[in-house]
Amino acid sequence: MATITNNFIFKQPISHCALLSHRPFLTNNIKIQSPPIGFTITQTRLTAKATAAPGAKKAEKRDERVQRVHSIEEFDEALQTAKNKLVVVEYAASDSLESSQIYPFMVELSRNCNDVNFLLVMGDESENTKELLKREKVEKVPHFSFYKSMEKIHEEEGIGPDQLVGDVLYYGDNHSAVVQLHSREDVEKLIEDHKVDQKLIVLDVGLKHCGPCVKVYPTVIKLSRSMDTVVFARMNGDENDSCMQFLKDMEVVQVPTFLFIRDGEIRGRYVGSGKGELIGEILRYQGVRVTY
Repeated sequence: MATITNNFIFKQPISHCALLSHRPFLTNNIKIQSPPIGFTITQTRLTAKATAAPGAKKAEKRDERVQRVHSIEEFDEALQTAKNKLVVVEYAASDSLESSQIYPFMVELSRNCNDVNFLLVMGDESENTKELLKREKVEKVPHFSFYKSMEKIHEEEGIGPDQLVGDVLYYGDNHSAVVQLHSREDVEKLIEDHKVDQKLIVLDVGLKHCGPCVKVYPTVIKLSRSMDTVVFARMNGDENDSCMQFLKDMEVVQVPTFLFIRDGEIRGRYVGSGKGELIGEILRYQGVRVTY
């Protein structure tokens, strides 16, 4: 269990994170209806294509976007140069099978995510890299850490390709078709902008360090690129006080929560990270009949 700002607490069960100690109330300009019943359809899966392993003797051109660092000084310089871009670091070891297996997926991601910088640190390469792992408190490899503006914002170890892809998209894909919302005013403007075209708005409400929120986000991105008649948006409740207040106003007690908005009204919501269920709910609020 981890403590979030404003005394919100979340934990990570299989399908969602729970938020406690909220004080819900209704807003003046948005109507809330009862949560809908979910539908189950086939789930999607996002994977990456394998390339070369970190211990390969001959470096391939595909590895060029993964910068290998050899010291604390090089590491700090790489973070400083990246500024506010997402930096993904894999801490690996030459004798680690898991490191060799996950590295090709990071290489593939580096070729497709131009707004993200990727670093590789071989912990057993020298005393310099050992000191770097010690400073960053990395005890096991492979270990992935995510940095922005020289600050560590997320880290995980023992993850698979799907989780790595999800993490990179969740923390770094700011140029996708998903509208990023940072305040209540952003939400109200988005709703007002789509009152005329009557498009369905799917608002993904989550938290920065919520595992299920990260898990479902690649599906949100894929849907945003394939469903032209739907507007997809995202807000992290723990980004600032305005976002946290919005969660309270919308009576969001679990994340991820998806709000379905049309004509300025919240028509319903789906709570959970089930990919198939989410797709089914979107189709339902578009007026598509889902059978199974």
